[in-house]
Amino acid sequence: MSPMDRFLTLPDAAALADLRTYLSRADRIDRASARMIAGGGVLAVYTAVLHPGGLLDETPTVLGLRTVRIRVDQVLDVVVPIASLVARLDAAIPDPEDDTVLIGIPAEVATVTWAGVAPPRAGWQPVDSTVAGSLAEIAKAGIVEVAELLPADAGEAVVRRVRAEVWGRAMPDLDHVPAGAAFAAHSLGFLGEVEEEIPVYETGPWTRLSAARGHVLVKRRGWSLQQS
Repeated sequence: MSPMDRFLTLPDAAALADLRTYLSRADRIDRASARMIAGGGVLAVYTAVLHPGGLLDETPTVLGLRTVRIRVDQVLDVVVPIASLVARLDAAIPDPEDDTVLIGIPAEVATVTWAGVAPPRAGWQPVDSTVAGSLAEIAKAGIVEVAELLPADAGEAVVRRVRAEVWGRAMPDLDHVPAGAAFAAHSLGFLGEVEEEIPVYETGPWTRLSAARGHVLVKRRGWSLQQS
């Protein structure tokens, strides 16, 4: 895709609505950017739910991921403002002949820290599983705990410390996965019925929870990053 051809083709209005819902939820969590990687007929949209603000920040890196089909010849890898992307989705109109939807891509922003390296697409190995109900309970309990621990006039440093403490804590049934993964799955609307089984995969420094509605990726600290 050339710099002048900054468009992607979604299959239908349902895909458009699904992507807009996901991005709107992500924007409420972190009003920042999304990374869009398109290729092979698939668009992967990554958003940050949690990420460290510096070397001494112990907040885990937790990303959300939704994928949607696109034209196989469309290739793209950009970081764009979520709000601007949502505005492009709002302005998109389905083609009356085949129901496809052409969406414009906003101007890129300076690469943010968490978007520096994309999680690998291959090499994932199943290591565990959990259920949606358990993740929802952990997320809701953590949200309450964060609210109780934060004073009304908390500064950014205090907010980051509390969030790192609560969301960096290992989950009871997945002792190698931080509670922030449950927060991401719940906040992004990825959790379905309480009994839905959610497999857990790993590759290198990455862990992935794959629900039917979307994926949560966690990068463990202290590893060298692996390129996809």
